[in-house]
Amino acid sequence: MGAYSPAPVVTKELMKDILNRIVYRTIDGLAKEGIDYTGVLYAGVMITKDGPKTLEFNVRFGDPETEAILPRLKSDLVEVMLAASEHKLSRVRTLEWHNQACVCVVCASGGYPGDYEKGKVISGLDEAAKIPGIVVFHSGTNARIINDVGQRQEVEYSTCGGRVLGVTGLGITIKDAIDKTYQGVAKINFDGMQYRRDIGRKAL
Repeated sequence: MGAYSPAPVVTKELMKDILNRIVYRTIDGLAKEGIDYTGVLYAGVMITKDGPKTLEFNVRFGDPETEAILPRLKSDLVEVMLAASEHKLSRVRTLEWHNQACVCVVCASGGYPGDYEKGKVISGLDEAAKIPGIVVFHSGTNARIINDVGQRQEVEYSTCGGRVLGVTGLGITIKDAIDKTYQGVAKINFDGMQYRRDIGRKAL
């Protein structure tokens, strides 16, 4: 599992089609039914030979798609969410974005999406985080303090879910972001760790 952003397949024309065919119609439908929806509405869209098709809607951020989008956001996300919660989203004129590409690779437990074991110690997180442009998102992890000396705490992380980590890398191009992300993944290890090795390849 993983995601990349931006997606070269989504041209300005295709984006306009997605908005008109799916997003605006959904918003209009909610309004007609008297649903005052506030929050995140994630639209999962598939691009087919017949145009964009709705796969799903989630009333939350998508995972792992969000991990490949939010690092590119220049605007203050808290400001946007606060405006939405106060029904004053119109004061947010536009969202500003970095020009960089972003790739997220999910490190999953062995056996996932079937049965998987928990409690596997994770190593290499600090090394991965030292790579410029790398962000490691925790998902199915547990933290335990193993050493507390003065102001310095030593924390041990272990697995406690199927999707354990989302290793995300920013780069000038999609290829740069892919290379950097997999450099980060290579630093991390836990027993049974599995991940796809082709994330972002389609964008190339």
